[in-house]
Amino acid sequence: MDRIQYLSQFNLLRSLSSEDLIEMDELTSITTFPKYTFIQTPDTFTEGLYFVKRGKVRLYRLNEEGKQFTLDILREGNIFGEMGDISLGTRGLFIETVEESDICVMDKERFESYLLRRPRFMLNMIKVMSERLSHMSSLAQSLALGKLHDKIIHVLAELSERFGVQDDGDDYSRIDMPLSHQEIAHLVGASREAVSVALKELAEAGMLRTGFRTVTVHRDILRVAQKLAQDDSL
Repeated sequence: MDRIQYLSQFNLLRSLSSEDLIEMDELTSITTFPKYTFIQTPDTFTEGLYFVKRGKVRLYRLNEEGKQFTLDILREGNIFGEMGDISLGTRGLFIETVEESDICVMDKERFESYLLRRPRFMLNMIKVMSERLSHMSSLAQSLALGKLHDKIIHVLAELSERFGVQDDGDDYSRIDMPLSHQEIAHLVGASREAVSVALKELAEAGMLRTGFRTVTVHRDILRVAQKLAQDDSL
């Protein structure tokens, strides 16, 4: 695929003209990372701004006991990293691919100059950053205040909205990414054993279905998650 066409399919860059994309191409290098590959660890951090062109990446940290806690999962169009005065708070995190991913990397000095001359791109980038910060704020509030079942409902509803694939004639939506009980435990900050019990109870209540590394959620889970968020805000 032509490099310019490749970049134009990236939603953060769609507002740019052909001329802008040609210049952006000169600032961008694209690297393909295999599934379950570290893009960064706290020890290997290097300054840079990264764009997820294809695939999904997981951002997580370790607590004092060495347990993982997933902070976010980013898909196509999201950005991460730190470059000069632009910081997305990823310096001390582990960043790992969930599936094979194409990651765009920006040259620092030339990219800063590009931002000053392309306000449309700057506004588009601010929008993507704001959406991510809003998501993380909502997730943090839910995980701080909710019971385990509520945390799981909130996280799965969020993943369903972002990665859900609707089956025809069905009230369930499959989350289009591998999810084991352990990975859900990383998302809610609980033990795998406790999460397995909670998932079984939610499945018995018709809220979700689970399979081998798959989760399918009922559409009512979105309504329940919205009600929980409203109750937490009172």
